[in-house]
Amino acid sequence: MQLVIDSANIDKIKKLIEFLPIDGVTTNPSIIVKEQKPFFPMLEEIRYVIGEEKELFVQVIATNAKDMVEEAKYICKVLGGNVLVKIPVTMEGIKAIKQLKREGIRTLATTIYTPVNAYLAAKAGAEYVAPYVNRIDNLTGNGVKVVTEITEVFSRHNLSCKVLAASFKNVQQIHNVCLAGAHGVTAAPELIEALVEHPSIEENVEKFRKDWFDQYGEESLILNVKK
Repeated sequence: MQLVIDSANIDKIKKLIEFLPIDGVTTNPSIIVKEQKPFFPMLEEIRYVIGEEKELFVQVIATNAKDMVEEAKYICKVLGGNVLVKIPVTMEGIKAIKQLKREGIRTLATTIYTPVNAYLAAKAGAEYVAPYVNRIDNLTGNGVKVVTEITEVFSRHNLSCKVLAASFKNVQQIHNVCLAGAHGVTAAPELIEALVEHPSIEENVEKFRKDWFDQYGEESLILNVKK
């Protein structure tokens, strides 16, 4: 199961890449604008930080298929490395996904709200779909249920497309989509860090250290213990 950072903040990406088993980075226009930096130089810096092999997802701005395709080609040309282009699941977007598939450009279908959205995108050739879990919940839907049904549709109809669940407000939602069969999650840095956090962990570590120091001396380490 893939773990992807949903951010364009270089410092946060660097930290998570250093400590955790991260598979890539997703961005969208709102995330990009939030950083208030030049577009391609920022993406090139992200590419440098994560390396050539990890996946970098970049979204088009155009709303018609022809321009989406041209933007996708340009994004891939400028950035290089393991790039996927995010395309919204509008009629024009699905048309663009079909054409990009024929041209060998990998895509993620974004703005997924229903299993049928996901089915059409997968059938058109998208490599990933990104259902918006929390946004679906906010519309009085059930985001986790949508993820469950998408994975079931893909499995029953032998669609190789992967479900990269997105839009989370808490760790419990991430936990639930893992159980629902998502192939991966993309989440904000703060939520990814929260996956590690639990008050009992720190308590346990401190208890272990206290017991050790009581026996072997303050600030001693295993490397200092005589055989």
